[in-house]
Amino acid sequence: MILVLLGAPGSGKGTQSKKLVTEKGWPQLSTGDMFRAAISQKTPVGLKAKSYMDKGDLVPDEVVIGIVEERIRAPDCKKGFILDGFPRTIPQAEALDRVLENNARSVGRVVFFQISDDFLVSRLSGRRSCTKCGAMFHLETAPPKKAGVCDACGHSPLVQRDDDQPAVIQKRLQVYRDQTAPLKGYYERQKKLYSIDATLAPDQVYENLLSALK
Repeated sequence: MILVLLGAPGSGKGTQSKKLVTEKGWPQLSTGDMFRAAISQKTPVGLKAKSYMDKGDLVPDEVVIGIVEERIRAPDCKKGFILDGFPRTIPQAEALDRVLENNARSVGRVVFFQISDDFLVSRLSGRRSCTKCGAMFHLETAPPKKAGVCDACGHSPLVQRDDDQPAVIQKRLQVYRDQTAPLKGYYERQKKLYSIDATLAPDQVYENLLSALK
C-alpha cells in the first residue's frame, strides 16, 4: 500500500498516520524528515537540497522528487509507506506518479481529511506545547491538570506556538487552498480519493481511515 494523506494543517493527518505506522508497520515519510536524513547522510540530492536551504531559497521540485525517490527505494518501504505533507502541488503529484511508475509502483489510496476552516482555527489556536519536553495540550479537548503548566514535566510552562496564532493560521490555510487543495480533484480523476470527516473523535477518524484502506 502506498498511501497519500491530504488535508489542511491541523486536520489530524500526522496523528492518524502515527497510528498506522504502529499497526501496519508502514513508514511515515515527511519531506522534513527525508531532507534531514539525506543531508546528514550527505547523499548527492541531500547536498543539493542543503545548498538551496543554506541560502534561504525554496528547494526546487526536481530536488524534492529526487530525495523522495531515494527514500522510497529503502528496504523499509518495500511493503508500503505513508506520504504525509507530500505531494503539495499538482506538478509534485505528477512527478511522484512518474517516479513510482519507473519503479513499477503506484499510489494505492489517497485519503482526504475533510474539515472546515472555522473548526481548524479553533483546533489550532487552542493548542499549547511544553517549552521543555514538547508535550502537546489543548485548552478545550485536552487541557492540562493545572492551567499553563505541563502535566509531564510538572512545572514547565505551556506556550502557544507562533504558527498557531489565528492570523498565522489563516495565512497557512490560504497557502493550502492555493497550492494543495487542487490535489483533491487530481486524485478524484484517478478514482483514488476517499474523504473522511476529520472533525470526529480521533478513534472514530482512525476507524474510518482503516475502512478507506479496504
